[in-house]
Amino acid sequence: MKNRFQDLTTLDLYKNRKQVKWLVIAVSIIIGGGSIFYTNVLVEELRERERRQIELLSSALEYAATNVENLTFINQEIIQQNYSIPIIMVDAAGEPIEFRNIPFKAKATSADSAKTLELELVEMQAEYEPILLQEADILVYYRNSELLTNLKYYPYVQLAVILLFGVLAYTLFNQSKISEQNRVWAGLTKETAHQLGTPIASLMAWIDYLRNSPVWEENKEIITEMDKDVVKLRMVTERFSSIGSKPVIQPGNLYYSLEETVNYLRPRISTKVDLTINSDTRDLEAMMNKPLFEWVVENICKNAVDAMKGKGSITIDVIQDSEKFVIIDITDTGKGMDKKMYKKVFNPGFSTRQRGWGLGLTLAKRIIEGYHGGKIFVKHSEVGVGTTFRIVLHCSAEGASQFITEGILEY
Repeated sequence: MKNRFQDLTTLDLYKNRKQVKWLVIAVSIIIGGGSIFYTNVLVEELRERERRQIELLSSALEYAATNVENLTFINQEIIQQNYSIPIIMVDAAGEPIEFRNIPFKAKATSADSAKTLELELVEMQAEYEPILLQEADILVYYRNSELLTNLKYYPYVQLAVILLFGVLAYTLFNQSKISEQNRVWAGLTKETAHQLGTPIASLMAWIDYLRNSPVWEENKEIITEMDKDVVKLRMVTERFSSIGSKPVIQPGNLYYSLEETVNYLRPRISTKVDLTINSDTRDLEAMMNKPLFEWVVENICKNAVDAMKGKGSITIDVIQDSEKFVIIDITDTGKGMDKKMYKKVFNPGFSTRQRGWGLGLTLAKRIIEGYHGGKIFVKHSEVGVGTTFRIVLHCSAEGASQFITEGILEY
């Protein structure tokens, strides 16, 4: 029992949120089904009770027809006590001669009342068999009372209200959770950028010192590479700082940004990986934050290298889709994935590597869709063949701002 309790308390609700969602739905259906079943039992009991009341009323009417001396008692104590069940009594010719609890419209004319009686009679004929008063040759028609009708539909209304409340509560909780995650992201990235600032400034000072020292000529290549790493660290700091605040999105040359990223990656990945950029033009512009966009491409390419185990090819195709959008397809020859994994790869914590944090593609999705107003998704993947990630960016500031404001992407 103790181990089972520990398993429940250590359950990762985020990773198992789909199972939890279906569990909640199943429990709701069970509760709703139980409520409907119990209410139907009550409805059947109430329907049978009303049936017995109508039979009693009919017997009283038939008795009154042959026992005039008890007519007043029967009329006051039995017939007039029916305040809820609608009834219509008709003669042998089918004409209404008496009725009770029929809802007439206010200020209705005699013609309107006759029409209402006619419609009510048709409804009663379809609902229940009439009760025959043999002595008087009268048929008594009736239907369910308003109380019984309302009770019949009450569980469905109740279930709808519960579902509506559940959807509303889930939406509010989800939005609250997203807002909390956003604050955590912002705080974490700002703090990271702040903590990196001091050692980077110190490293820059030491490199300047080495450049002006006697060891410069002998260690020129080493110091140059160190300088490149410091520049990279400054770029990382700028990226984290951009995530922690609202980044500036502006027109930028897409091809040159991709080329810079590829040139940076080539000496830092396996020499058995071929990186290629295909584009019809080098003058294509897109709305972007250059450091953040390059970070996205780096993350996707590094994941591709891992998927290929350091051997294969990565192709970046740049496509001018229309005047509104530009498309970047990044295709690798890695191990691929099943279609059910297309969305999971963007979930925080999802990683196929044993030591992976599972944040690279999550950050990529946040950067492209949250800041650039674009779209990133798995276009196609085949196990053992490779995967294609597609990024869609806006060509104008109007399109990007419309997406961020309205939360839509017209593509």
